Amino acid sequence: MSDNTSENGGNGAENPASTAPAQAPAPAKVTVQASSWEREVLEKLVFATLKEQKASRRWGIFFKAVTLLVIIVGLSAYLDISWTGSEETLGRHTALIEIEGAIESEGSGAASVVIPALNKAFSDSGSVAVVMHINSPGGSPVQAGMIVDEMVRLRKGYPAKPLYVVVDEICASGCYYIAAGADRIYVNKASIIGSIGVLMDGFGFTGIMEKVGVERRLLTAGENKGFMDPFSPLTEKHKQYAQAMLNEIHQQFIQVVRAGRGKRLKETPDMFSGLFWTGAKSIDMGLADAFGTVDSVARDVVKAEDIIDYTQHEGLPERVLKKFGAAMGAGAMKSAVDNVKPSLR
Repeated sequence: MSDNTSENGGNGAENPASTAPAQAPAPAKVTVQASSWEREVLEKLVFATLKEQKASRRWGIFFKAVTLLVIIVGLSAYLDISWTGSEETLGRHTALIEIEGAIESEGSGAASVVIPALNKAFSDSGSVAVVMHINSPGGSPVQAGMIVDEMVRLRKGYPAKPLYVVVDEICASGCYYIAAGADRIYVNKASIIGSIGVLMDGFGFTGIMEKVGVERRLLTAGENKGFMDPFSPLTEKHKQYAQAMLNEIHQQFIQVVRAGRGKRLKETPDMFSGLFWTGAKSIDMGLADAFGTVDSVARDVVKAEDIIDYTQHEGLPERVLKKFGAAMGAGAMKSAVDNVKPSLR
């Protein structure tokens, strides 16, 4: 009886203890769920961070690649690197060289730009003729003379390759100096042709300076060092000297025209006076040969419609520098010096 009682008592005593363990796992289960939720959030954060880092790396690689491409393109433009393959892949074609604007020591009319283009065009095995497309009012007789000398040399070196000039709006003075060195000259009926002459222009400020009471103080070592100074009077001696120099350059110009045009030239008293004429009239005078454009000459005269441009274009560094005004000082100095140089325009 006592044993049963103790057992029952034991069971009764153990009932609360037995229920306690049944309730204890509940908090543990919540803890597990909380840990699982935190882990899931952390994993999402980690994956999101990794994804963002990968995207950042991809964008970094992209921008680096773009920068590298810009540098390569800039260097290729500056160094005149061709990506078209070897000369043999160009096939039979008409070589084109363009001159736009004044004939000066810089720009598309500079001898340092035109001469390498001429050499490249003539030496290309695929070019069957060279066409110079010109639109210029003239400029430096020195630059024009160097270009003409090279044109004559290349024509002798490549007798099978004709050299043609196609005029756009205007081909006057120094521009015509260059054109006269070609085998044939093609114009538009309304093009401006001629102006075979030389000038040296400037300004004299001595009268104004006297009126406002400004005194010019010019010190020189050499009696003619102040020659053509705009703030000093022009002496008769200096005037005669300048005129003699202009006459000499003018005769050089005339000799180039006569040598280049030969018997086609129908000389008149006004031909070398500095006058200019329309394209239609220039054909009648023998200053030009026929009407034509770059396309028509390539198609109908050269019989090679494929046209490849050999013009040396300005490189990327030069364009950037000029855009930000790096050439302003040189331009100002150049404009001051140009007033005392002979000019074919």
